Amino acid sequence: MLLKLYNENPNPRDVARVVNILRDGGVIIYPTDTVYGLGCDITKQRAVERIARIKGLKPEKSNFSFIAYDLSHLSDYTRPLNNQIYKLMKRNLPGPFTFILEASSVVPKLLKQKRKNVGIRIPDNNIIRTIVKELGNPILTTSVHSEDLVLEYTTDPELIDEEMGHAVDMVIDGGYGNNIPSTIVDCTGPEIEIRRQGLGELEW
Repeated sequence: MLLKLYNENPNPRDVARVVNILRDGGVIIYPTDTVYGLGCDITKQRAVERIARIKGLKPEKSNFSFIAYDLSHLSDYTRPLNNQIYKLMKRNLPGPFTFILEASSVVPKLLKQKRKNVGIRIPDNNIIRTIVKELGNPILTTSVHSEDLVLEYTTDPELIDEEMGHAVDMVIDGGYGNNIPSTIVDCTGPEIEIRRQGLGELEW
């Protein structure tokens, strides 16, 4: 199912439809400020396992990230942040970054894996942030992007729907996506490190 939403003003009724799908354990494809993402409610274990199958990964070995609405969600899923990391995130989010943080004890229970770290995204995209806000908790996220796929497939929501619509419950058309992934910022070591330079230019 392909659903058109507009970033400037997502239709509340359509947002509610998407949220109901997520609460029922469904899987969606949606726009971000970088590449299109594949996601589900992080509290729905079967949906997490379904995404792992779609991606050809083992759930316990997959490095999925979470999309949160804002920084207020973090305390539930990460260990307390020091002042430097918090200020860095506040300065750069919402934006095209994935921040790797130390996971709280809640994360392994949710994902049924021994995870010490978790990737957090707060994209500069009103569609997915509105959905997450209405859902009330973060969603699991992984990119639909693959090195083996042609540019048009991963950026055009209609082509994404043709290729992957059968495997998910809804594809959200938020316009053409980007083919450059997020910048990964590792905050778990003694020094903050850019693990992958993507679309985001980190403002220190």
